[in-house]
Amino acid sequence: MPRNATQSAIGAHLLAERIIDWYDVNARDLPWRGVDVDPWAVMVSEFMLQQTPVNRVLPVFEAWMVKWPAPADLAAESVGEAVRMWGKLGYPRRALRLHAAAGAIVADHGGVVPRDVDDLKALPGVGDYTAAAIASFAYGQRIAVVDTNVRRVVHRAVLGAAEAGQSTTKADFALTDSLLPSTPQRAARMSIGLMELGALLCTATNPVCERCPLRTDCAWVAAGRPAYDGKPKRVQKFAGTDRQVRGLLMDVLRDNERAVTKADLDVVWQDADQRERALDGLLRDGLAVIDENGLFALPD
Repeated sequence: MPRNATQSAIGAHLLAERIIDWYDVNARDLPWRGVDVDPWAVMVSEFMLQQTPVNRVLPVFEAWMVKWPAPADLAAESVGEAVRMWGKLGYPRRALRLHAAAGAIVADHGGVVPRDVDDLKALPGVGDYTAAAIASFAYGQRIAVVDTNVRRVVHRAVLGAAEAGQSTTKADFALTDSLLPSTPQRAARMSIGLMELGALLCTATNPVCERCPLRTDCAWVAAGRPAYDGKPKRVQKFAGTDRQVRGLLMDVLRDNERAVTKADLDVVWQDADQRERALDGLLRDGLAVIDENGLFALPD
């Protein structure tokens, strides 16, 4: 039976100490981390890392920051170029939102990524998680940053559950917040440490418990590592989906500096109905435009 927070075998202070000490030694050297990293770099990384692994993000992030090292640089560029640079990261609407957010930062915040959480959440594409991540990782604020990795570590170590379920709840934020040190900078350090621990050791499958800094007091380990007994997890298919077709159409648009014909797009997928549905979706989402000559291109 999962424990509640007050029944945890490991106290919040000890948990924080162990995670921070582990992170200080084992943290990956990533270009969006460090005391001197610009908040804009943190913000760009958070947009790119949504549902996308680090190894795919790294080359795109590095090229992006060379081209647009500040919000004003991106805001001055066409949205189509932002979509082009997004490449094959997937979910390209993130590029549209990041471009719009850069414009709002220039218009409303003097070109500087705001530190206030409410100001961050007012930016296009910035929800509760992303705002918290920027406030914590860029500005060292004490705020719970709760993603899938953090939820998994907390639910295992504190509550003894194999997994945390499919959606973040207010209880997840409250529990994670209760574990953070009172000092803002140490709280921020613990937040990134929790995330790193979930990414590297306390993984969804094949967790490396023998190397985990929490192993001796982890409630899940103490309970015998019980299997997940919640609702079956949804497995997202890609092959054959509209999302795959959208990606193929986007490849054509990105790879051509000039507008392309309908025939250029038609060759990417045999099923005409699915292809048309995917193309209509791109036009509706603002990821593609059609001119007066019936040619297709990325947005201006």
